[in-house]
Amino acid sequence: MYKKKNTYKVRLLWIGALILLVIIIKILASYPVWIETAYVTKFYFLLSATLRFLFGWLPFSLGDILYLAAAVWAIKMVWKSSARLLKRQLNKQWFINAGYKLLVIALSIYIIFNLFWGLNYNRQGSETQLDLKVEKIDSLWLKEIDSILLLKVNKAKQIVVNQQLAYQSKAQLFSKAMLCYKQAKEKYPFINYENGSVKSSMFGWLGNYLGFTGYYNPFTGEAQLNTTVPKFIMPYTTLHEMAHQLGYAKEEEANFVGYLVAVSSTDTLFQYSAYLDLFMYANRKLFFTDSVYASSLAKQLSPQVKADLKELHEFLLKHKSSIEPMIRWAYGSFLKANQQPKGITSYDEVIADLIAYYKKYGKI
Repeated sequence: MYKKKNTYKVRLLWIGALILLVIIIKILASYPVWIETAYVTKFYFLLSATLRFLFGWLPFSLGDILYLAAAVWAIKMVWKSSARLLKRQLNKQWFINAGYKLLVIALSIYIIFNLFWGLNYNRQGSETQLDLKVEKIDSLWLKEIDSILLLKVNKAKQIVVNQQLAYQSKAQLFSKAMLCYKQAKEKYPFINYENGSVKSSMFGWLGNYLGFTGYYNPFTGEAQLNTTVPKFIMPYTTLHEMAHQLGYAKEEEANFVGYLVAVSSTDTLFQYSAYLDLFMYANRKLFFTDSVYASSLAKQLSPQVKADLKELHEFLLKHKSSIEPMIRWAYGSFLKANQQPKGITSYDEVIADLIAYYKKYGKI
């Protein structure tokens, strides 16, 4: 009996300690200036660079293997529990023990996730670094930005065609992405990327049906790219995931930093990929306020750009699945819980950053 009481006491102490850490994290998250000046630029910068140094050299994604192992473990536990339930071998003590273990695992994952990356959702970010005044998107500014992006995407595609630029291997793509970040640092010192760790996702085929083109693993510091999507999508997606590695957690911020890197580079394939994605974001937002104007701009895309969009459309139709809407809803809920009230449409909010940048610098 004494041993049993002592066990419960130890468990309560563990739970109490973990909950205390969660509370501390919640308090720290309410101070964005501290997050930006202490956590991001000091602790996270060193941690993320170290993770990339430790695992970046691996020719495979360690993070994907960890995710797979976790999924196998979870399935195994559900299977064993179901078997015991059918045999009526479950009792009150089993549920207490299982509940304790699940609570410890959940709290531990939450703490590690936030320490390793999640606190970045509360940082000040690129808006403060560039001293931008980001406001609610005005329809007139949206029309102007979309019109400029139309010209940019057509021009970039024409250069790609004229110079017969070809998309190369995954290794070359990742190497060129590193070069893009190196070039961007000359213009934006806060974009400081070292120790590359960009990998091809092991689950690209699955991602096509679930609707993801890339993701960041905060536990290993690796950026994963779905390399089975159309090639013209991959350059900008790579830059986006690398921006996550630098602590730009919010999707619109990762998009914006990816844009800054792309247009600061001398690589037209990366520029085209970024301009095309941004045009689609802007045109989609414009369609909801002025569908006629949005459609007229879309019609002015060059035949080569339209061919790429057709390829993308056919790719999405080919991999359309009934489970994707559920995945989008779940991920949208996750984003809303992490300082992104727009949910899955947070990616589109990069246009607000782009407008603010254009207002200040007069170019995009």
